[in-house]
Amino acid sequence: MKNNRREFLQKIGIGTAGIAAVPFVANATSSQTENMADGEQFLQIGDDIAVAETTFGKIKGYRLNGVYTFLGVPYGANTAGKNRFMPPQKPEKWEGVKDTIWWGNTAPQIMDNRYANVHYSFADHWNYDDLSEDCLKLNVWTNAIADGKKRPVLVWLHGGGFTNGNAIEQDGYHGENFAKNGDMVFVSINHRLGPIGFTDLSGVGGDKYAHSGNVSMLDIIASLHWVRDNIANFGGDPGNVTIMGQSGGGAKVTATMAMPASKGLVHKGVALSGSMLTANDQEYSRKLGQYVVEAAGLTPDSIDKLHDIPWREYLTIANKAMDRMRKEFPQPGFRGGFGPVADGVNIPKGEFFSNPNSHDSEMPLMICTTFHEWSATRANPQLEAIDLNGVIEQLKPRFGDKTAEIVNAYNSNFPGKKPAEIMALVASNRQGAVATGNAKSKQKAPVYMAWFGWEPNLYNGRMRAFHCIDICFWFDNTDRMYTHTGGGKRPKMLSDKMSASLLAFMKTGNPNTGTLPNWPKFTPDKGETMVLNDTCEVKNDPDRAARMTLPKA
Repeated sequence: MKNNRREFLQKIGIGTAGIAAVPFVANATSSQTENMADGEQFLQIGDDIAVAETTFGKIKGYRLNGVYTFLGVPYGANTAGKNRFMPPQKPEKWEGVKDTIWWGNTAPQIMDNRYANVHYSFADHWNYDDLSEDCLKLNVWTNAIADGKKRPVLVWLHGGGFTNGNAIEQDGYHGENFAKNGDMVFVSINHRLGPIGFTDLSGVGGDKYAHSGNVSMLDIIASLHWVRDNIANFGGDPGNVTIMGQSGGGAKVTATMAMPASKGLVHKGVALSGSMLTANDQEYSRKLGQYVVEAAGLTPDSIDKLHDIPWREYLTIANKAMDRMRKEFPQPGFRGGFGPVADGVNIPKGEFFSNPNSHDSEMPLMICTTFHEWSATRANPQLEAIDLNGVIEQLKPRFGDKTAEIVNAYNSNFPGKKPAEIMALVASNRQGAVATGNAKSKQKAPVYMAWFGWEPNLYNGRMRAFHCIDICFWFDNTDRMYTHTGGGKRPKMLSDKMSASLLAFMKTGNPNTGTLPNWPKFTPDKGETMVLNDTCEVKNDPDRAARMTLPKA
């Protein structure tokens, strides 16, 4: 049975806005509120307030609530023109001091109807700045500049699949609070996306385009080179770098860990609500690249003309090729499309983490998903009244003849849950997360598994533990991202526990720090899982009986 999760989600009421993922709205943080109450000035900006050295030249940011902030710092050259489809190049060095006080450009992507659903727009208040191929920029938050300390470093890889998003798309991504309270260095990056980041032209373009299918992932490696070479100037430890991402960003985490080029650059990984264990087969990606060239009306001899097409026009051409590919070579679920390619050079072929002696064997991994990733009830209150037969009908396009068996198994596994909750649990099943945990557990470094079930008191309780909600808890941003949490004491109590555990994991590879119950390593036999809620507890594979009825991915 072939299925397409994106089409399924749209069918049951989750628009592409909920799948993509968000411009920063400056809400008052708790420390700002304290400063305002004291009458103290909490922003400092000036000629010599926040100046730092980088390998390409000096940069100047600002200091807000005691945190040095640098936005839109170049880590790579403009990727337009001759650099399109090519591995990232270093930026040119500059004279004087570059002002880095505003976000870097968002990578090219289609923004049409991004804000069409008012409920998603309200809850996520997505943040998008100018779109440009000059997008290889990063942001840094730190408590000090070049003070000789070695703070743990987190590099955030945004969500939005491999096609959408940016480093500030949700206010929950903001690094100030976690940097301040955890005394760590927070880095977030923009990089190429979609057809511009993943068009594999190696089959039709030869050696010149050998790396074209993975230039987006090579951008991530370039940002990690910048971190290695520069982060000590921002009080960070280049020998202790954790990469973390959510949704598509979680898949970027596991793919980056598997890349040979990440050796020595990445030391730990955290994958939220997304991961991947295999990249696109190169026979597939090369065929898609061939279709792109044909859709542009070009031939292998004229392929270089693709560099001259305006990026918005190029995306339209590439998406026409993708439509043709889906018809002729359909792939199940999220597979296929413009994404990482198993070329055997930049990204290994076969399953990630399968080699117990590879470099990634030394990298601990934390995995977390949410109970109701793909719940549709927030924007569709009628679904609250659905019965189990209705759930079966809604899920049948995805699971076919096994749907009734699966729904009944989840209903038995989770007694007392409403049919609408059962539908969300099935649609949001942990199959991929557990598969990643099982694969990684064969290596030396430990795996830790979490399942986030906290629900906000918003939309009459219909939001549930939805896709993206846990991000702001890890980063001390529950008051900043109040449209996800409601703000206040209740989410903050859980956030304090989660952010402390994340910080401990970044420092030691072990999330135990006394704020949560003892968090054991994940094993395939027991499936040890930290359930995150108002009351946190460890359960052994809490959905195993139901999950076993799902068709193999």
